[in-house]
Amino acid sequence: MSDAPALVDAHHHVWDLDQRPQPWLDEPGHEPIRRSFSSHALRSAATRPIAGRRLTSTVVVQCVTSVPETRDLLALADGDPLIGAVVGWADLTSPAVGDMLDDLRAGLGGRHLRAVRHIVQGESDPHWLQRPDVERGLAAVGERGLGYDVLVRSHQLPQAIRLAERLPELPLVLDHAGKPPLARGELTDWAQQLRTLAGHPQVRCKVSGLATEADHEKWTIEDIRPAWDVLLSAFGPDRLMFGSDWPVCVLAGGWNRWAATVEELLDGCSDPEIHAVLAGNATAFYHLTPAPTKEGTSCS
Repeated sequence: MSDAPALVDAHHHVWDLDQRPQPWLDEPGHEPIRRSFSSHALRSAATRPIAGRRLTSTVVVQCVTSVPETRDLLALADGDPLIGAVVGWADLTSPAVGDMLDDLRAGLGGRHLRAVRHIVQGESDPHWLQRPDVERGLAAVGERGLGYDVLVRSHQLPQAIRLAERLPELPLVLDHAGKPPLARGELTDWAQQLRTLAGHPQVRCKVSGLATEADHEKWTIEDIRPAWDVLLSAFGPDRLMFGSDWPVCVLAGGWNRWAATVEELLDGCSDPEIHAVLAGNATAFYHLTPAPTKEGTSCS
């Protein structure tokens, strides 16, 4: 067994358009990723180390509201040692959601199901996460020891805050930092809501998807840094986790460019803090195989 330090990509996707359509790819601007992407393609793309770490484990995340897709992702994880966990989908509004989750966990690769996600960013109801049927479904998720990935846009962060307030025992991770409006540079409202959400200790946050919220062609690390500074001060390095959002990140430079950006953002952090962001926090949240850490000083 290698003792090389781990690097966990806590958020990526795969899809096979010959097997399952991805209607969201028909939206304008998605032409560069309107093709199939496999875990093998991720291995080929993710070649750059971060702080001397090369990719050792990943978390694959659902794309469509489909139980069959989740079954496919679990089967993929069962046969691919790179994939350590699956964030799947089940109908949270269904009275039978608990049975759905039990059935998924009993099937091929079911041991890899560690969290559930719904594409709340596509819901027009500003109180979707507070619907009684959804809260009942989320309670069933928590009762099974699973986490919940929160996918909202910045204007929907109040829903995430209310979720954290109403279900304090449910482990939550905010995907893509709540999608701050980096392209507009208007971060005040997002930062205020983000800090409120971070006040709930059961919430973690993924440092992912930020480049695609900036100008895809012109963004630099200085466009990302204001959001990073808020995330670091709000959550601290012990509640942030690196994610690539590959292959969506291809729209804004790709896996290796995002890896280089995160490495630069982590400059000034200690070895334990870097380990936490790059591996430790995702390992704990998604119950992955632990990885070694080192001693050091703190972020400055």
